[in-house]
Parts: sequence; structure tokens; C-alpha cells
Amino acid sequence: MIEVLRASREHPDAAWIHGQVRGTLPSVSLGTVYRTLDALVRDGVVVTIERAGQATRYDYKHAGEDHHHAVCRSCGAIFDVDAGAVPSIPAAALPAGFQVTEVRLEFMGVCPGCAADHTPEG
Repeated sequence: MIEVLRASREHPDAAWIHGQVRGTLPSVSLGTVYRTLDALVRDGVVVTIERAGQATRYDYKHAGEDHHHAVCRSCGAIFDVDAGAVPSIPAAALPAGFQVTEVRLEFMGVCPGCAADHTPEG
């Protein structure tokens, strides 16, 4: 399963991952996929991308590729955003003594394809 996530850049959901894994392990259950994903998330190998009313999506944390996400509110596409391109938040902005263990930033908006589809013609 980890190989499927590592190879995918599509931020897949559990059902898609299950379908891919079944190609090599036909008897694997969807429950096993969910339990394995939960363990990978707990271990910090995989992060979740959650949206109300939509299936949870999963993203493998590639070593040395720290990134955030941009999510299209129209089509649901998820894009990687290089963390180095995002300014850091000054420590003074956080509560005194707060210890940051993880940073997850999501940009919400409309992707270029959806924006072009909804541009009024003039």
C-alpha cells in the first residue's frame, strides 16, 4: 500500500487506493486499507486532506519535499505548493511557549481550469 501512495501524486482516497492494491493483493479488504492508512497517518508517513461531505484524501510525505496544498473549491482538485515558497509565521504570532510540531497550510480557491470555465465572455 505504501508503494501505491508513494507513486501517486493525485492525493487519492481510500477507495482508489483499495482498487490499486487489489491489483496485486486481490483479497485485501477496504477495512484493511483504512486500518493501514490510519497507522501510516499516526506514524507521520501520510497526511490527510479532509473536506466536509467528501472522502478523506491521503498524501504520502516524500522525504525532502515539504509542501502544503491548494484546493479548488469548484472541482476538488488538490495541488502541491512548495513550502519554501510560503513565508514562515513569526514565533511572536504564536502563544508564548507554544511548541509547533507540524505545520499544515491549505489554500482554498478556484483552479485555473475552473476559473477559465466560469469567465464571462465579453
